[in-house]
Formats: sequence, structure tokens, C-alpha cells
Amino acid sequence: MTALPQIRMTVDEFLAWYDRNPGRYELKNGIVYTMSPEGAGHAEVKFAVQTALAVGIRARGLPCHMLPDGMTVRIDEATAYEPDALVYCGAKLPSRSVEVANPVIVVEVLSPSTGHIDATAKLADYFKVASVAHYLIIDPEKTLIVHHARGTGDAILARVVTAGSITLDPPGIEIAVKDIYSA
Repeated sequence: MTALPQIRMTVDEFLAWYDRNPGRYELKNGIVYTMSPEGAGHAEVKFAVQTALAVGIRARGLPCHMLPDGMTVRIDEATAYEPDALVYCGAKLPSRSVEVANPVIVVEVLSPSTGHIDATAKLADYFKVASVAHYLIIDPEKTLIVHHARGTGDAILARVVTAGSITLDPPGIEIAVKDIYSA
């Protein structure tokens, strides 16, 4: 494995470095962090939510796109994350793009090593991005999704979902909990 740089870097420097260093990384306050390998349960739930989002977009015929992990969301000049899934709307990004500037939905599937970060620091950080309307935190071990939605002003509304469906408007899609936890 490639050694992580020992210097602080900007997101632009990180993206250039990332392009030359295979693996999965995130940048927090200028410091590069390696992302842990994921287990089969995590991967299954991640794929299921990616599929549910893509199907929801197609069903409504929306001008939106789902992208899986591997894409970067810039929080500020020194922080960038790689969510497990995201949705953006508008023109399709060029095929060599690695950064999504205007995500509407971001999704993180909890893992034992980073669950606390997903529920705290990333929650606050993702909503710094003006386009983010929804942040889903998904538990891969039990049927539990925490849906954070941008409210009016600075309000972020939270809802715990264990059954039924989640309406994500904007962009105007609905995903069923059973489609994520069908295994």
C-alpha cells in the first residue's frame, strides 16, 4: 500500500494525489485517511441502496443521476468525502470526473470503524454543501435508516425509518425500505 502523505493538502492537491494512488481515501481538514475495507453485509446494503436510488430516478424520468462510491464530494478547501452513493441532477458529468459539485442526496452505510463519524462530523459537513437536501445513514446490520433532510433556514430534520418508504424531494423520488433490506 502507498504511504499516506505526511503533509496537509487542499482538496485540489488531494484529487491530483488520489489520481496517482489506487485505493479509497478521504480528506479531512487537509489530512488523508485510508478508508477501511468493507464486509459483505455492508457491500450488499450499499448496492441495494444504489439500485433503489437509480430505479427511483428512472421510474420518475428525472434528469438526475445516481453514482456509487468512488466519487468525491468537496465540503470545503481542506475536506472531501467519498459517500457510498449519491444523486445529482442536471447535465451528466464528463466520464473522467471524480468530483460531484452539486449532490442532492448523499448516502453513507455505517461501518464499525467510522459509524460515529458518519453520524456526527459528516452529518454537519455534508449539509455545508448548499445543494445537499438529504443525507441517509443506513445501518447494514438491522433495518434502520436515519433520514436527515434540509429544512427551512438552518434546520436539519431527522427521521428514523424502519419500514415503509422514504420520499426524497427534491428531486422527487421514493425508495422502499424493503428494497434495501430484502436479503
